[in-house]
Amino acid sequence: MPKKTLLKRILIWRYKHISQKNFVFILSVLVGLFAGIASVTLKNLTFTIQAALEKGIIFSQKQLYFILPFIGLLSVYLIKKYFFRKAFNPATPTFIKRAIPSLLYSLLRQKGLLSYKLIFHPLIMAPLTVGFGGSVGLLGPAITSGSAISSNLSRLLHIDKKTRTLLIACATAGAMASMFKSPIAAIVFAVEVFSLDLTFASLLPLLIASISSVLTSYFFLGDEVLFNFTITDKFTINDTLFFIALGICTGVASLYFTKIYFAIYSFFEQFKTRFLKLLVGGFSIGTMLYFIPPLYGEGLSFTKDLFDGNHLHALGSSFFDDYLDNIWVVIALLIGFTIFKAIAMTTTFAAGGVGGVIVPTMVMGSALGNVAAKIINNLGLGHQVSEANFTLVGMAGLIAGVIHAPLTAIFLIAEITGGYELFIPLMITVAISYMITKNYMEHTIFTKELAERGDLLTDDKDQNVLTLMRIDAIIEKNFVQLHPEMSLGEMLHEGVAKSNRNLFPVTNTKSELVGIILLDDIRTVMFDQSLYECTSAETFMHNPPDYIIYEKDTMQKVMKKFQSSGAWNLPVIKNGKYVGFVSKSKLLTAYRQQLINVSS
Repeated sequence: MPKKTLLKRILIWRYKHISQKNFVFILSVLVGLFAGIASVTLKNLTFTIQAALEKGIIFSQKQLYFILPFIGLLSVYLIKKYFFRKAFNPATPTFIKRAIPSLLYSLLRQKGLLSYKLIFHPLIMAPLTVGFGGSVGLLGPAITSGSAISSNLSRLLHIDKKTRTLLIACATAGAMASMFKSPIAAIVFAVEVFSLDLTFASLLPLLIASISSVLTSYFFLGDEVLFNFTITDKFTINDTLFFIALGICTGVASLYFTKIYFAIYSFFEQFKTRFLKLLVGGFSIGTMLYFIPPLYGEGLSFTKDLFDGNHLHALGSSFFDDYLDNIWVVIALLIGFTIFKAIAMTTTFAAGGVGGVIVPTMVMGSALGNVAAKIINNLGLGHQVSEANFTLVGMAGLIAGVIHAPLTAIFLIAEITGGYELFIPLMITVAISYMITKNYMEHTIFTKELAERGDLLTDDKDQNVLTLMRIDAIIEKNFVQLHPEMSLGEMLHEGVAKSNRNLFPVTNTKSELVGIILLDDIRTVMFDQSLYECTSAETFMHNPPDYIIYEKDTMQKVMKKFQSSGAWNLPVIKNGKYVGFVSKSKLLTAYRQQLINVSS
């Protein structure tokens, strides 16, 4: 009680002395600070686990690569089962349990309210997953933790939904800024992912949170950038065609990345228990690590070696060590790494691991860019390109293609490497990669399943209004139900006389809709008493123009059904049973009201 009283007094004081705008700025600083601390904690815990395994005798024995990912996934499984069982509703779809999709879904359907357990959940699970060899990144968990902090802070301080959304975007920007020390890319990422209106009201809090978070990272980790990269070979006009080719390659690779992502998830859905998933997934990852050691963990050290031109160290020790003098063997191994990085990452997720997508995407892109440069330099074309530059630009191309965030890709790669002089090739490659993937795949791995469920907000205001509407709010149930065997007389006395509607659903004993009757259908005979006993409802009923299936139809589909059928009322079927009608007038009224809410 004293705590509640103190909080109440603080809130009252705030309302009196701090404007809403300044209060949001203050919260942006706090959110950035907490997101930065979450990111730093994730990094340190993961590196501690990896260092302990590297020094331990178990890690030095290559054959035990098989067991390490399984140990990590088993630890995650047990902790989830006994400590974080209620962090997610068991009925929640699997994809909503991943970082970005869960935030997008929460903002749309749960008013941005996240469980406080999600503050700690990724801080424990991600280091165990990545530290023991899971081929995923740390950015996604950092975003989840920071967003959960932001959500619960806003709930504690009675923040409205619109401001809570902005603060969650601030946490996302803060996590990326701290993780990569890239404040500008972090702001752009939050805007692209959450489809925020880029106004001063939203931009300044994002900027403040980003600065606060990156300063936190500098304080704990120093001022070293993610990659020490110096541009020695500047872009020339002769390189243009090669960067166009790289854009095509990264676009195709992005399509492969996305296809394999959903294919592996579909494969793991066949397993009935979580333990069986982690068993298959753990040993599958272990096998891949045994043959391709660079797949271990995030893979940032692999990319650093490629930047330094040390591909032999990047590839590590393998069965092909005796053949690495042949550059084409090296190229083949790098292609193999590119292919299996996507497989290893998705297997880690599907088996129950916790992590992010963006860092593995960057690493895969770096390998692809390096491969492209090596092929160009060894085909005998008489033209040499910079392998380091292609490695860098390949990262941007794949990020743009996989997550459909071209501006994020350009600014992120430029900031984390200091490679601003490569803006032109970055834009060429990113634009081509983005166009290819956007043309063949409308949605990303973050948004595809949300879009299929009708749970995705976009830049299209009309679609957003329909997405925000809920069918439950427009179902009307004040219709008198008739039955097929009812006589005309019974219909008139039990139905028409007791209803103020001109439409009557006809249902059987199982509450299944078998037809409808309009008042116009019986108007010409309703006063002919000779027909009261010899005709039944079955005589007059007919099928409705269309049906609304509660479990399947989104509001977009409902609107299309009204358009195509020309009907004024359509019945709603839930679990095969009749539940009510949706009228066009109520639908349009609800649409108008939601449009006003969105516009304001």
